[in-house]
Amino acid sequence: MGLLDRFRRKKDESKETKEIVTELQQLCGDDKETYEALIDTMFLHPSKIETSIKEAVEEAKKFEKAKDFVKASTQYEIAGSLALYEGDVDKVVEYFSASEKISSNKKYPILKNPEKAVAIAQQYYKNHPKA
Repeated sequence: MGLLDRFRRKKDESKETKEIVTELQQLCGDDKETYEALIDTMFLHPSKIETSIKEAVEEAKKFEKAKDFVKASTQYEIAGSLALYEGDVDKVVEYFSASEKISSNKKYPILKNPEKAVAIAQQYYKNHPKA
């Protein structure tokens, strides 16, 4: 019976592990919607992205004309995420809206409250200097 107690104890201990709260979760607080929106759209290290917003938009338009909507949508997402990093609310809305428009199955929660999302993203990026 002592052997079984050891296994039971390990199961109980594993249940006690605490959830790790990320800095982004702390910045969002109880606003789960904004957190989910940012988790899907933010780059962890945007300074390591070698594409500029201008290049991503040009590629997106090129793919859109070629009727390659998956690649076009992806390029608009990249442009939107870079705009998020730069703090440009208008461009965030423009690029994620364009991606959503050409991709019928993709919805971006960031478009519900882009001002708040951009503000939180800027706080996050301020605490993480460019690498």
